[in-house]
Amino acid sequence: MNSLTLKAPAKVNYRLDVLRRRPDGYHDLRMIMQRIDLCDEITITVSDSPGIRVSCGREGVPDGPGNIAWRAADALLGFAGKAVGLDIAITKNIPVAAGLGGGSSDGAAVLMGVNELLGLGFSDERLMEIGVKLGADVPFFIFKKTALAEGVGEVLTALDGVPTVWLAVVNPNVHVSTAWVYQNLQLTSGRSEVKIPRFYGSVAELCAVLANDLESVTIPRYPVISEIKAGLLDGGARGALMSGSGPTVFGLFDDESSARRVAEAMAGRGWFAVAVRTL
Repeated sequence: MNSLTLKAPAKVNYRLDVLRRRPDGYHDLRMIMQRIDLCDEITITVSDSPGIRVSCGREGVPDGPGNIAWRAADALLGFAGKAVGLDIAITKNIPVAAGLGGGSSDGAAVLMGVNELLGLGFSDERLMEIGVKLGADVPFFIFKKTALAEGVGEVLTALDGVPTVWLAVVNPNVHVSTAWVYQNLQLTSGRSEVKIPRFYGSVAELCAVLANDLESVTIPRYPVISEIKAGLLDGGARGALMSGSGPTVFGLFDDESSARRVAEAMAGRGWFAVAVRTL
C-alpha cells in the first residue's frame, strides 16, 4: 500500500467554559466536544521524491510548512526516524478559521494516516502526545469519541451514550482569529464551580448544557452570529450555539428534514449552511 485516503471530520462544542488563564499564556478549558459528518478528505501517498509536499488549493490554507498537515507528517517522521517522501492532498469541505476544528482534524488525520501507511506502530496515545504540540484540538480527533475535554483540551474523558443529533451548521463566511478572541476575553469567576453532567440521554439534555464563554467576545465584533442563532431558533432548532471561537453557529434539531429545511433557507441568504449528523 502506497496511498491512503481518510476523512477528517469537523467538530462542534456543546459547551466551552474558559476557567482561568495559565502561566504559560494558554487557558484552562472545559469543553464538550462532538464530531460531525462534515469532513475534509486527505490523501497521503508515499513518493520516490524526498520531502513532504502538501497541496490544497484553498484560499487561506498554506500548501507548505505553514500547513498543520505538513507539520504533522514532519513531526511523525522525525519521531520515527524515517526519511520518506510524502505527497498530501487535502480537499477542504470544512470552512477555514470557523471554530469547527478543520485544521486540527487534518493534522490528526495525517498523524493516523502516516502511522498506518508506513506501519510505524505508534499507539493512539502516543499520536495524541505528538498531536497536542501541533494544536490543542488534535488529540480529540485521534480520540474519536464524544468527549469532555479539559486542560488546554488534551485531557479527554469519553462521554458514552450521547444521542446522535441532526444539526444545521451555518457559517457567515467571515474568518475569526482564535488568538484574537482569547486575547480579548474578560474572564469571570465561578465557571469551575458549575457541574457538568457526564450523561446525556436526549436532545433536551444536550440543549440544557449549551454554553460558550467565547460568544462574549466574538458576537459583539460579528453581530451576524446573533442573527444566525435567532434564525435557527425561529426555524425550529431546540437550541443554538456558536462553535469554538466562531463564527460558525449550529442548531440542534429533532429530525433530519427539519435540519435540512433550515440549512437550505440559511444557504439562500448567501451563507455556508449544511445539515449534518453527529458521529
